[in-house]
Amino acid sequence: MYTFSKNIIAPLLHSLTAFKENNAFFIEDKYYTYDDLSRCISRIRQAIRPLTSRYIGLVANNDLDTYASIFALWLEGKCYVPLHPFQPLERCLDIISQVEMDVILDSSETTRYVDGTIIMTSNLKFDGYDITEYKENPDTDDAYLLFTSGSTGRPKGVPLMRGNLSAFVDAFFALGYQLGSNDRCLQMFDLTFDLSVQSYLIPMLVGACAYTVPSNSVKYMKVFELLDDHRLTFALMVPSIIHYMRPYMEEITIEEMRYSIFCGEALLLDDTQAWSRSVPNAQIDNLYGPTECTIYCTVYHFVPDALNKSVSGALCIGKAMKYTHCMIVNDKNEEVPSGEQGELCLSGEQLTKGYWNNPQKNAEAFFERDGIRYYRTGDLCTVDDDGDILYYGRIDFQVKIQGYRVELGEIEEHSRVFMGGKVNAVAVVSKDVTGNDVLSLCIESETVDTAPLIEHLKTKLPSYMIPASVCCIQRFPLNANGKIDRKQLSTYSLPQ
Repeated sequence: MYTFSKNIIAPLLHSLTAFKENNAFFIEDKYYTYDDLSRCISRIRQAIRPLTSRYIGLVANNDLDTYASIFALWLEGKCYVPLHPFQPLERCLDIISQVEMDVILDSSETTRYVDGTIIMTSNLKFDGYDITEYKENPDTDDAYLLFTSGSTGRPKGVPLMRGNLSAFVDAFFALGYQLGSNDRCLQMFDLTFDLSVQSYLIPMLVGACAYTVPSNSVKYMKVFELLDDHRLTFALMVPSIIHYMRPYMEEITIEEMRYSIFCGEALLLDDTQAWSRSVPNAQIDNLYGPTECTIYCTVYHFVPDALNKSVSGALCIGKAMKYTHCMIVNDKNEEVPSGEQGELCLSGEQLTKGYWNNPQKNAEAFFERDGIRYYRTGDLCTVDDDGDILYYGRIDFQVKIQGYRVELGEIEEHSRVFMGGKVNAVAVVSKDVTGNDVLSLCIESETVDTAPLIEHLKTKLPSYMIPASVCCIQRFPLNANGKIDRKQLSTYSLPQ
């Protein structure tokens, strides 16, 4: 059983030594023990020890070397910056440039990076165990630096300190989750997505096994396979997974599942009710939180066949976790009464120190009240008389697609640049015939050659940000304030 510490390294080292023969990871149909993990950590650690760089790029492959690299970096008091192996190289190079990284760890057979120091971890030799001592300052050292979609066409960095992460871990276990070395846990997320941190870290803290999903797989099919074949006991998933599995739910019964938790996008009440019958012995929780507040920070417990709180069919996001304070404010940063809509703002021990080298964005996103620093989520919410938070949607143009946070402005900026900056481009989210959120791009023009535009976007953006359709409109509709009517635009073009 995990015992909270101010740092996260000590319990990790305990697992490496106490559970040597236990399986730590199941990756690409192969098990790896905690001893295998220790050997990987040791050889990578010895290679990075002479480095003076604090922020290290990490090609986020789905293999043991990559996970071992994270722990090796932490042991050496360093921070990992994940670089997606399949996203456009230009985007990854931009991240490298912003952080001014000169060292990259890559477990691939060959690397696409040429500048700086490239350490090919798969070529490193084991020269004895090196897992007994560690360097850590939880109050100042960053654990990871993730880059999210940015409104100006550039991804923005969110650094999270080890203290933020240790607060999250303590808050997680304070929810009552009883996990141990016999648990089998799902890790379905790319390492560039912050939910991955919980999915690999929590199992390691208790000596459990993490079952991973390859980045290039059909996610819901691989998740279903792992859940069913290996009878997983703990799973954090994005809600779209169970939506895609709805046609097969009558064939799914996983009695071994003890905790089924969701985060990353709205969790539909109807889907959850259906899923509860497939995991009859599981506690089901809906979690919420932005990357800026370390993975997630509120929780709502779903009760099967009971009256659960929801808005427009989406479950309530519940109450703040242990180290987080929530406040709903109006446009003057004044707290609003219960039942009144406003912007959800967060504070507490899980809150990031601010965006990476971005004072303008920090000034927009953070404010102080009574000496307490708050983050503006951009989410429209209310709090009811029970203290539960109800989510109504985004205030700005930032959305969630497939569980990933997407800034529509980034898609629009790359589109406008491609068209010479003279043509309006607006990205919108619509519902397709199955009720799923899809991205569409509206161009203010009589006609445009869409094929080269889409190919251009594929070189700039990850796959989940590529519009499913492009619609040309001679003149955009305007609302009463003279602004482009995005809501109306969203009805103009829907993929069939």
